[in-house]
Amino acid sequence: MNNFVHLHLHSEYSLLDGSTRISLLPKRVKELNMDAVALTDHGNMYGAIAFYKACKDEGIKPILGCEVYISKKDLSIKDKSNERYHLILLAENNEGFKNIMKIVSIGFVDGYYYKPRIDKEVLKKYSKGIIATSACLGGEVQKLILNRDIEAAKKSALEYRKIFGENNFFLELQDHGMPEQARVNRELINLSKELEIPLTVSNDVHYLNKDDAKSHDVLLCIQTGKTVNDENRMKFPSDEFYLKSPDEMAALFPENKDALENTVEIANRCNVDIKFHDLHLPDFSVPSEYTHEEYLKKLAVEGMYNRYENVTDEIKNRFEFEFNTIRDMGYVDYFLIVWDFIRYARKHEIQVGPGRGSAAGSVISFCLGITDVDPLKFDLLFERFLNPERVSMPDIDIDFCYERREEVIEYVNRKYGDSHVAQIATFGTMAARNAVRDVGRALDMSYAKVDYIAKQIPQALNMTIEKALEISESFKSIYEKEDDSKELIDMAIKLEGLPRHTSTHAAGVVISKDELTEYVPLTRNDKIIATQFNMIELEELGLLKMDFLGLRTLTVIRDAINLIEENYGKKISFEKFDYNDPDVLKMFARADTLGVFQFESSGMRAFLKELKPDEFSDLVAANALFRPGPMKQIPKFVGSKHDKSKISYLHPKLEPILKSTYGCIVYQEQVMQIVQQIGGYSLGRADIVRRAISKKKMKVMEEERKNFIYGNVEEEVSGAIANGVDEKTANEIYDLIIDFADYAFNKSHSVAYSVVAYRTAWLKYYYPREFMAAQTSTYTNDIKQVSLYIEEIKRLGIEILPPNINYSFKNFTVEDGKIRFGLKAVKNVGNNLIDVIVKARDNGKFKSLKDFVDRINAIDKSALNKRAVESLIRCGAMDDFNGNRAQYLAIYEKVISSSSNTAKNNVVGQFSLFESSDVQEDLPSLKDFSQKDKLDMEKEVVGIYISGHPLDPYRELIEKSADTNTNEIFEKYRENMLNNSKVKVGGILKAKKTMITKTNKMMAFAQLEDLFGTIELVIFPNVFSKYRELIEDENVVFVEGHFQESEIEEPKILVDKISKIKMPTNKKLYISVNSMRDNNLREIRNILKDYNGNTPVIFYEEESKKAFGTENNLWIDENLFEELRDELILFTENDKEKIILK
Repeated sequence: MNNFVHLHLHSEYSLLDGSTRISLLPKRVKELNMDAVALTDHGNMYGAIAFYKACKDEGIKPILGCEVYISKKDLSIKDKSNERYHLILLAENNEGFKNIMKIVSIGFVDGYYYKPRIDKEVLKKYSKGIIATSACLGGEVQKLILNRDIEAAKKSALEYRKIFGENNFFLELQDHGMPEQARVNRELINLSKELEIPLTVSNDVHYLNKDDAKSHDVLLCIQTGKTVNDENRMKFPSDEFYLKSPDEMAALFPENKDALENTVEIANRCNVDIKFHDLHLPDFSVPSEYTHEEYLKKLAVEGMYNRYENVTDEIKNRFEFEFNTIRDMGYVDYFLIVWDFIRYARKHEIQVGPGRGSAAGSVISFCLGITDVDPLKFDLLFERFLNPERVSMPDIDIDFCYERREEVIEYVNRKYGDSHVAQIATFGTMAARNAVRDVGRALDMSYAKVDYIAKQIPQALNMTIEKALEISESFKSIYEKEDDSKELIDMAIKLEGLPRHTSTHAAGVVISKDELTEYVPLTRNDKIIATQFNMIELEELGLLKMDFLGLRTLTVIRDAINLIEENYGKKISFEKFDYNDPDVLKMFARADTLGVFQFESSGMRAFLKELKPDEFSDLVAANALFRPGPMKQIPKFVGSKHDKSKISYLHPKLEPILKSTYGCIVYQEQVMQIVQQIGGYSLGRADIVRRAISKKKMKVMEEERKNFIYGNVEEEVSGAIANGVDEKTANEIYDLIIDFADYAFNKSHSVAYSVVAYRTAWLKYYYPREFMAAQTSTYTNDIKQVSLYIEEIKRLGIEILPPNINYSFKNFTVEDGKIRFGLKAVKNVGNNLIDVIVKARDNGKFKSLKDFVDRINAIDKSALNKRAVESLIRCGAMDDFNGNRAQYLAIYEKVISSSSNTAKNNVVGQFSLFESSDVQEDLPSLKDFSQKDKLDMEKEVVGIYISGHPLDPYRELIEKSADTNTNEIFEKYRENMLNNSKVKVGGILKAKKTMITKTNKMMAFAQLEDLFGTIELVIFPNVFSKYRELIEDENVVFVEGHFQESEIEEPKILVDKISKIKMPTNKKLYISVNSMRDNNLREIRNILKDYNGNTPVIFYEEESKKAFGTENNLWIDENLFEELRDELILFTENDKEKIILK
C-alpha cells in the first residue's frame, strides 16, 4: 500500500481560484485512505479555523499552511519590476502557526501590491517552527530552472535552506502532464542529490474530484470576467488538479518513493493544537487602590443608587446574582471595557442607544449605563444574555449616532493600541440567483434566458438551488426539459455558496490582550485592516468581539433635541422617562408613524391600525411580531387583544407568563419562563432547551420532553407533573413551545428598540417641526425618502420653505413655525461652501448676487464655483434679491469672474464701504421663468419640487382613484413583497422614448412621476397604438398595468391601460334612467364620448334610487350642454327634467 499526504492544496478561500470545499475535503481524504491533509491557500489563511475543525471532526490531521507570494526585491518596492514567486509554508508546531499568521498579516498590511507579498527579510524574522517547500512552476527555484539559470536556482535553494534550517526546506515535484514540469523535475532531482536537499511531491489541488475541472474552469471565467469560449483567457492546462489517491500519486512518481514518503514524514512532524474558548480579554487598567472586581462593583453600586429611587430587596438580589455570575465567568474586565467606551461616548455627547439584543436583560448593564432599559420593569431575563450554564462570550452590541460612531472606534484604538484592535472580515458568497447568473455569463448563454431561469428561484431567506428545485415547479421543469439549462443549473450548484470576495463587517470590532497577530492573521480591505477569521471563529478563539453600530435614528434624535433647545430653550432628556403617554400611544393607534423608528413601513402602519396599541407593551409585541415567521401570529394576537374572551390558556400556570401578550407566545423569554416554571428547570438550563428547540435538534428535543414532563433528578429538573401539571397538558404545552420557539423573538431587543421608537414618536407628537426637520436632514442622499417626508410635513399642516442663502443652514431647520430647506440638499453645494455662507452671514444678510459672491470670496476663494452658484439660483435660494432667476442665470458667470479678479487686487476683507452697500445691480432685461419651468429647475437641482408640485391640483383625485403610489411600490420591492399584481398609479408622463420593434411596430419607454417619486414604464406596441395620443410628456394620466421585476434593476410597470386625469369642474351632469340595465345606456354612452370635457356625469337609477358615477372618458364639456341635451332627450322619453346640469 502506498503512503502519501497532500501538502499543497487550495480551498474555496483561494478566492475564485480554488474550489475545494473545506466542508467536503476531510471526508474525501478519509475515503482515499489518507489520514492527514494540508491547507495552503494563496496568500491568506481565511479558511484555517474552518479547515482545522472540519478535519478534527472527521479524524483527519489538519496541517495548517499558506502558499505565500515572495517579492524578489524589498516588499516596499511596489512596481512591476519587483517580480514575485510562490512558496509553500507549513506550520510544524504552534510557534510556526503563529509565525505564518504574522507573515501572512505583513503581506496584507505592508506588502500588498496586486497580491499580499512578503520578502525574505520577513521570512528570516519569522522562520521558526515552519517547514517550507518550493511550490509550483511559480516558485523561485523552478522559475530559475525554466530560465535555464541552474546556478541561480542552486543559490536560491541554498538560501531557503539557510532561512528555514536543515531538513526544513524541501524541493517540490509536480506532474500535471505539462512538458515544462518534466524538465523542471529532472533538474530538481539533480539539485536534490547535489545539495542534499530532500524532495517532496504534491498535486497542487484546486478542486476535489476530476469531474470538478469543468466547474473550476467556469469559476476562473467568473473571476476574470471572461467566457469559456474566449481564446485568450486564464485556464488550467489539464484536468489533473484534483485530490488524487496515494496510488495515483505513486503511479505518477514511480522513481521517487523517497519523495512520496517525505510527505508522510512532514505530516508526522506537523502538530498544531488550537485552543478554543480560552479568553484573551484586554487588561483594563483600574485605579491602584482597587482590584478589577472591586472597581466594577463600586461603579455598579453607585449606578444602582442613581438609577433606582428605592433599592428594594428584589433589586439587590438580582444585582448580587448577576454580579457573581459575571465574576465567576471571568467577565469583569469585559464589563469595564464596555462601560469605559460608553462613558467616553456620553461624555463627548455622542448619542448611545438604550441597548440592543439580550444585553438589555441585565441589571448590571443598566446600573453601569451600558443600557437604558430597566430589566425588572419589563420582566427581562439575565440568563438570556449571560447563561451561567453555557460558556459563551456575552454579546453587547452598541448603537451609536451614525455620524460619530468612528470616534468611538478611534478611542478604542488609542486606548488599547492599533495592533490590538481591528475590524472583522466577512465573505460575499455566490447566492442562488447570482450563481446562476454568473455561471450563465461564463458559459456565454443569452442574458434573457439566464435572467428568466434565475427568476424562477424563489426569493426567500437562505434559499438554495437544491431547495428551489423542490419547491419551484417552473424551475424544476426547466431543469428536467432543457439540456443546456440543466448543465447551467448543475454547474451553479457546484459553485453556489463559494466565497467571491472579502469585505469588512459593518460593525464588528475585535480587541485583544496581546497583539492580534498572536491569535489571528490580518487582511486589508482598502484602508481598513481586518481579521482574516470571521466573527464566530474569533469568539471561539476567546477574543473580545463587539458590534459598534451606527444608527441613523440616534442622529435624528440628537438633531431634534438640539433644534428644540435652540427654539424653546428646553433641554429634552430621556433619562427618567415615562413610556405610556396616552396621546403618543393614540398617534401609534392612528398609524401616524411616518418617520418613527421601526414603525414607518406601510405594512407596519396597516398592522398598527388593526392593533390599536394602548400601552407600551403592545408596541414591544408589535416590534417582535412584524417579521417573517412571527407574522403568522398577528391575526390571533390582534383578535385576542380586542376580544379577551378569545384568550385561553392550556393551564392556569401559563397565565402570568402570557397575559401581557394575550395568550400568545411572542418572546424567547416566555419560552424560557414556561420551561422554568412548569418543567422545573433553572433559567440557564431553560435557555439551552430553547436554543435546541429553535435549531430543531430533534434528538435533544425529545430527550428534553421527557425531562420537561417527568423530571430528571440527576440534572435537578423537577418536571411538570411534580409541579402540578398533568401528563396530557404537559405534552400539549411542550408541543406549543415547539411550534413557537422558532418564531419567538428576543424581548430584550424588542423592548430596547421600542424605547427608541417611542422616543421618536414622542418627539414627533410634541415637536413635529423639529423632529421632521431632523428626520428629513439625515436622508438628503435618498430623494425618495425626502419626497415621502415632505408629503408628511404637508399632511401635518406645516409649511415648507425653500432653500435660501440668507436663512438656510446645512440641515433642515425650523423657522417661525415652518421648516426651512437645508442647503446640503442642493446639488453641487458642498459642506465647505455652506460653512462659509453661514459664517459670512454673521455680518448681515446678503443683498445681491455680487454681494454674496464678494463676501464668500473674501473668506475663502476656494469655496465657490460656478456650478454651486448656478444650483443656488435654479433652486430659488436667491429669490429674495431684486432680480429674477432668468436674470441671475444670465450674469452669474461674469459676476464670479469679476469678483475673483477684484479679490486678487485687494487684500482680503478690504472692500470699500461703497461697494458693500451698493445693492444696485446691472441686470439684463429678462422675463422670469414660468412657474412650471421653476418647478422643473427645483426638481433638477434638489431632486424634488419645492415651491409647489405640478400634481397639486390633482392630488385629491389621484389619492381617491389610484390604488398605490411609487413610495409603496419601492417599499414592497425592498421587502420582496411585490408580486405580479395589477396596479393603478396617477402621475405625470416624462422622458418618453419610442423605438421600433423587430416586427416593425412602435413601442415606448417612459417614466411616471407621482407625488413621491418616479417609476419606469414599458409600453408594448398593442398598448402604444391604442393610447398613442395620450403618451406625450407632461400629460397627467392614470396608468394601469403590472410589474416587471428583476434583481438587477428596480421594478418597472408593464402598461396595460392609460387614461387622462381630468380636473373636474364644479358642476355635474345628472341623467335619470329607469335602470342601469336599460338598453339605451350604450347609445347614451356613445353620445357622451362626442362631447368630451371635464364635467363629471352621474347616472341616477330610478328603480333603486341610487346614483352611479362614470369614468372620466364619459365626462362632458358643459359649454355644449344645450346641444347634448337635444341629442339625449330621445332616450329620456322627451323629458328635459331628466337631464340636469347643476
